[in-house]
Amino acid sequence: MRDLTPDRSTLDPIEIASRDEIAALQLKRLKWSLAHAYENVPHYKAAFDEAGIHPDDLTDLSDLAKFPFTTKADLRDNYPFGMFAVPREKVNRIHASSGTTGKPTVVGYTKNDIDMWAEVVARSLRASGTKSGDIVHVAYGYGLFTGGLGAHYGAEKLGCTVVPISGGMTNRQVTLIEDFQPTTILVTPSYMLNILDEYHKRGIDPRSCSLEVGIFGAEPWTDAMRKQIEDAFDIHAVDIYGLSEVIGPGVANECVETKDGLHIWEDHFYPEIIDPETGEVLPDGEEGELVFTSLTKEAFPIVRYRTRDLTRLLPGTARSMRRMEKVTGRSDDMIILRGVNVFPTQIEEQLLAVEGLAPHFQIELTNDGRMDSMAVQAEIARADSSEDERDALGHALRSRIKNVIGISCAVRVSDMGSVARSEGKAARIVDRREKD
Repeated sequence: MRDLTPDRSTLDPIEIASRDEIAALQLKRLKWSLAHAYENVPHYKAAFDEAGIHPDDLTDLSDLAKFPFTTKADLRDNYPFGMFAVPREKVNRIHASSGTTGKPTVVGYTKNDIDMWAEVVARSLRASGTKSGDIVHVAYGYGLFTGGLGAHYGAEKLGCTVVPISGGMTNRQVTLIEDFQPTTILVTPSYMLNILDEYHKRGIDPRSCSLEVGIFGAEPWTDAMRKQIEDAFDIHAVDIYGLSEVIGPGVANECVETKDGLHIWEDHFYPEIIDPETGEVLPDGEEGELVFTSLTKEAFPIVRYRTRDLTRLLPGTARSMRRMEKVTGRSDDMIILRGVNVFPTQIEEQLLAVEGLAPHFQIELTNDGRMDSMAVQAEIARADSSEDERDALGHALRSRIKNVIGISCAVRVSDMGSVARSEGKAARIVDRREKD
């Protein structure tokens, strides 16, 4: 892999500013953001008043802990435009979640918000090793999902040539990669595996393609998956983080020269880690739930939004801004199986350690009476594997899950292509448990 470390002279000055400078800017912007939310969003005025707190009470960054949290339920309760802090006619764009589990969460952007979003995504691409003039292949979905347009505007802001292919049409993805010769791809890690499968189907060596860096987000993924993708394509694989309620992709990004966690762009987004049960703010270095407050957003300010993502905050390395560790999972994706907490990323890690299994899997949950059971469906990596080999691979994965994670589960190793593929975020869990 080629060294893609960006020239430090191209960085925004705030990226390498002192911690004191960053904190001073955060405090100034946080005071504005809290007042903006309080004065223009009825939900925040009511929530702050009920908590007996006023924006003027913030005199230090630590005072933010006195303000109430915002949850997805709050956004749904104010559907569609109740959380907007500017008149609707000043909103340039609207994005929304799929709404598969209830009303969608709706977010809005002013022109300044769109410009800021493009700026942090451009910063993220540059941190990943992308530079002005590169061709960028955007395979995130376009539309109400923030991934495609967020990546698109950021790449244009950086001065790149954008290929807005969106998700799906895997055959065409490979054709355009081969024909257009992009150096950067933005895509979910699970869909990158679909692209890898298509390369193998065509008999093309993926390591010979033009790609130099893959920027992967929208779902948790492991360092084992990073190695799998880097080895397969001979590219740098870096992590990007974001969620629509905060802005979309570009809240944080790994730096290609270190790949040691995602630097949060703290001049626009203030992070906290809390105990998911008590809501208590935890010190840097301790794992808990990630919470964000926006510092510069106009249309849709967000105060102490509970992301449900589990991680920890660490000091900066390649940049002055703090890092967040790769997300290990979401508190609402956690499986509790016979008293043991299990995340899909833990299963992924063990599966990738078993040579002979493909990197595709799905977890099925069932129950028999009061006892929950888990089965992992995996795939063989070679079409000519014998039944004995499949049995041995299944036994190896079952043993690793038992010995490392501490749970017993069934493992089914089936044919290549048998695990359902996704063109966006992977559906790792199928819950067939009967509800009481």
